[in-house]
Amino acid sequence: MARAARIALIVASVLTSIGFLALAAWQWQRLGWKQDLIARVEQRLKAEPVAPPRAASKADEYRRVRLRGQFEPREALVQANTELGGGHWVLVPLRLDDGSVVLVNRGFVPPEQRAPKLRAAPDGTVELTGLLRLTETGGGPLRANVPAEGRWYSRDVAGIAAQLGVSDRVAPYFVDEAADPAQPQRWPRPGLTVIRFANNHAVYAATWLALAAMAAAAAGYLLREERRRTSS
Repeated sequence: MARAARIALIVASVLTSIGFLALAAWQWQRLGWKQDLIARVEQRLKAEPVAPPRAASKADEYRRVRLRGQFEPREALVQANTELGGGHWVLVPLRLDDGSVVLVNRGFVPPEQRAPKLRAAPDGTVELTGLLRLTETGGGPLRANVPAEGRWYSRDVAGIAAQLGVSDRVAPYFVDEAADPAQPQRWPRPGLTVIRFANNHAVYAATWLALAAMAAAAAGYLLREERRRTSS
């Protein structure tokens, strides 16, 4: 191998090691961000329910809210896979006392519970608590929502509200109804919100550090070989 090629290989190894170190540092920063996110969500889950906000951001997701109003006699079914198996989420508009609307995910129903009479929303004024969730646009993996046919693979608030005819004054989020201790076996089954955050950043950081060390070791070996060649 020509000397110029050997020098280029040494430089490439050094730069690769630096690049891996940068990726390790980035993953370490991501680890801090993820741990902070988990701590903030856990704090929201323990807090007292609050009145529903008019708007919502990432800072509001999984916040506990208290709702009071009347369910509209209409609903949308959204395909779901839960710990109870496959089926649908049942989203129903709740008309609040001030006239605004919040889409409430009343819970999960399996295929055998899809008959409307088996999951009818209660009449009259209701009070409930739940978790604020941000809208889910776009559908599911490889499956786009088809509003014209009422086929939903994600909880797209704007799309579902338009289909149900409640777009006026609808909140830009939905609420997962909390489990009802008085009716633990009711359908739709609420309280199945999955709150899980992948947190593998420490493993990724360690992997990038190991690769950086290997690239640095290769650069050191090549540099020693180059010095041996030039001194001989």
